[in-house]
Amino acid sequence: MTLADKITTVRLMLVPVFCVIYFFDGTWTAPMLLAVFVIAEITDLLDGKIARKRGETSDFGKLFDPFADTLVRITYFFLFVFDGLLPAAGLIVVLWREFSILFVRNLMLRKGVTMGARWGGKVKAVAYMAAGAFSLLASCVRRLGIAADFPLYDVFRWTGIGIFLVSIVLAVTSFFDYVEVYRKAPPVVEVS
Repeated sequence: MTLADKITTVRLMLVPVFCVIYFFDGTWTAPMLLAVFVIAEITDLLDGKIARKRGETSDFGKLFDPFADTLVRITYFFLFVFDGLLPAAGLIVVLWREFSILFVRNLMLRKGVTMGARWGGKVKAVAYMAAGAFSLLASCVRRLGIAADFPLYDVFRWTGIGIFLVSIVLAVTSFFDYVEVYRKAPPVVEVS
């Protein structure tokens, strides 16, 4: 594994840590959740930059990084839906999109092409991260017990929902971009 792949692995290992902390109650959970979230998102920024800088981009990394991103963010979204911070219907659309992308990537592999993240997918990922960040801030305000005194909870929650809805539109749009790349890829040459 390259250094970038190891950084991606750290992001995957943070998923269960985030989950365990999330299901505890108390003010101590807010800073812990924020720290885990920030570290996970920083690893997402670092792994690709390090791979490109060191010339260690690989077909494995092109698939491993988006897999880790998807697993991390879907986990956040499940928790936020469970907590009433995001709409469940939106998560269903996100799941359909992400599973469909996995299918398209597998079809591309059959054609001998490893499809890494595309520009639209990267914009969608930023929107996912922002929706997750605002939802987490709403959760943290509630955990800290300041939701009743300030409108911060509502501001963070509704901002998170708004960005989440935008991210869904970006996700569906970028899916069609991936499908178009697949459609334009040369057909598989069967050797008999």
